[in-house]
Amino acid sequence: MIKQLKIQAIDLLKTLIATPSFSGEEQATAQLIKKWFTKNQIEFESVNNNVWAKNKYFKASKKTILLNSHHDTVKPNKAYTKNPFTPEVFEGKLYGIGSNDAGGCLVSLLATFAYFYEQPNLNYNFVIVASAEEESSGQNGLNSMLHIIPPIDFAIIGEPTLMKLAIAEKGLLVLDCKAHGTPGHAAHGIADNAIYNAIEAIKWFQNYEFEKISETLGKVKMTVTQIEAGSQHNVIPANCNFVVDVRVTDAYTNQEVLDLVKANVKSEVTARSMRLNSSSIPKNHPIVQAGIKLGLETYGSPTLSDQSVLSCASLKLGPGDSLRSHTADEFIYLQEIEEGIDLYIKILNEIV
Repeated sequence: MIKQLKIQAIDLLKTLIATPSFSGEEQATAQLIKKWFTKNQIEFESVNNNVWAKNKYFKASKKTILLNSHHDTVKPNKAYTKNPFTPEVFEGKLYGIGSNDAGGCLVSLLATFAYFYEQPNLNYNFVIVASAEEESSGQNGLNSMLHIIPPIDFAIIGEPTLMKLAIAEKGLLVLDCKAHGTPGHAAHGIADNAIYNAIEAIKWFQNYEFEKISETLGKVKMTVTQIEAGSQHNVIPANCNFVVDVRVTDAYTNQEVLDLVKANVKSEVTARSMRLNSSSIPKNHPIVQAGIKLGLETYGSPTLSDQSVLSCASLKLGPGDSLRSHTADEFIYLQEIEEGIDLYIKILNEIV
């Protein structure tokens, strides 16, 4: 059965690669996933472009494990030398957009769900969500499904981790900042220059060190990524706008970081969203211990995923390498998918 599931998983991934599914435009890949469920005689439901199912012998009295990965992709960058929508296998690598992030994880989790789907007397229920809009942190992704699917006790989020156990993940705050000044003619040299005021704030973001350091995720990292001001050379602008990307660890909540920034920066500061929090799962959690027992490493992940919208304990785990995500000529090794399915099943067999 597992051998057949591996073949099906790779075939499905090839069709997903060949079907454009930019974030927010995943209708066609949602249809492919529905067909896969139908072919495997698995009952499913869908909301927008999210497709989900629960195991055949689901019982409300049992705790529930969520298996989740996404089927949307970013748009291909201009450095591609291969057609991003042509699933090409060469030297054991399957090339194509979304192959690594996160198609390989998605099809591996689908195969894993199918393996457990008809098994009676499991210790846990299973729910799987093939979700949309992960890459854009959209409103119609996994976050929109949490009030629809059954309550979740813990989750495995499929993202490329080389099948290492990402037991913590940094959250994200995007801060829109506005430094104010006094507009006027450049010849008069007005001291209250919005650009100079912005520089003062930017220096604070560059140099500030947060007191608390996470054991798994290290330091909170703040990076100024955009700046804009002025309309012409001889006019001192009234405002200077800049954007700060903040990667938040489990040592702080997003609100704590925002409050601290506002207390130290004179510029106007507005957070685009407060919901993309850091995530973690205790190292003594049964699913983590099951992975450690199989020899898998643990680490803290700097990249954001749909873990950020969950309130339950969650583990990020999947085939592929995060360093390949969003790169030109994206690929995943076929062997990584096959081993990923084996490891997902082995880990879950330890607890179910």
